Amino acid sequence: MLTIGELASYAGVTVRAVRHYHAKGLLPEPERDRSGYRRYGAGAVVELIRIRTLAGAGVPLARVRELLQAGEEQFAAAVANIDEQLRAEIRERQRHRERIARLASGDSLALPPEVVGFLGRLRELGVDERVVRIERDGWIPLAARCPGRVAEWVARKQEQLADPQLVDFYQTLGRALDCAEDDPQLVGLADELAAYVSRLAEERGEDYVDDADIELPFVELMDRLAFDTAPPARRLAGLLRERGWTGWTRLRRVVSPVPGGVRTSPRGP
Repeated sequence: MLTIGELASYAGVTVRAVRHYHAKGLLPEPERDRSGYRRYGAGAVVELIRIRTLAGAGVPLARVRELLQAGEEQFAAAVANIDEQLRAEIRERQRHRERIARLASGDSLALPPEVVGFLGRLRELGVDERVVRIERDGWIPLAARCPGRVAEWVARKQEQLADPQLVDFYQTLGRALDCAEDDPQLVGLADELAAYVSRLAEERGEDYVDDADIELPFVELMDRLAFDTAPPARRLAGLLRERGWTGWTRLRRVVSPVPGGVRTSPRGP
């Protein structure tokens, strides 16, 4: 008869593992001798090695008992099922590794590759890093909300970056972040942006300028995010309104003034 220490040694496991298998009901606990010690027969060594082998192969302990009691066909089917589960876990872990690798660049956190590429292009053009961060933070909720539109929107943004006037606007906006809200430079920036948007609307149509089919409450959330991150943007939005364009995340043409305010295009979100 064997002590628990001898059993563990012969099976190549620890005493703690033997006790754990007892607790899980995988290895029956033997009767204790007159001195109160457990005594195991030789068969317990074989059973413990089978348990150790299954557990070491990645079989969940909850299924070890099932396999120990299964016939040959049932054992083969159960092993095949477990193998497929392990393959699925491996694939999922590989996807996690790929995501972790993408996160190393920083911008990839919660952003698809297209947006990361666009942000990289802004940096290549010399756009202030603060402006790039504003763009990045705006894209995060937008990509989460409308993932199917991201590729289209980014492609349009990349196309627009071919216009030196837009690039100059981005660069001027970086300098404007250091301005007070009453700084005259914001007025000049508003003039530049209004002229650019008006020209774009005339050449490509107003739907090209305002193509973000997202609901108004979400648009307002995006605007608040931009204004909280860059307070001069709020003043700039006000100046743009005076020049015929309202909004920030979604720019729409001001149609005509009405008493007590400005009436904008009735086209909904």
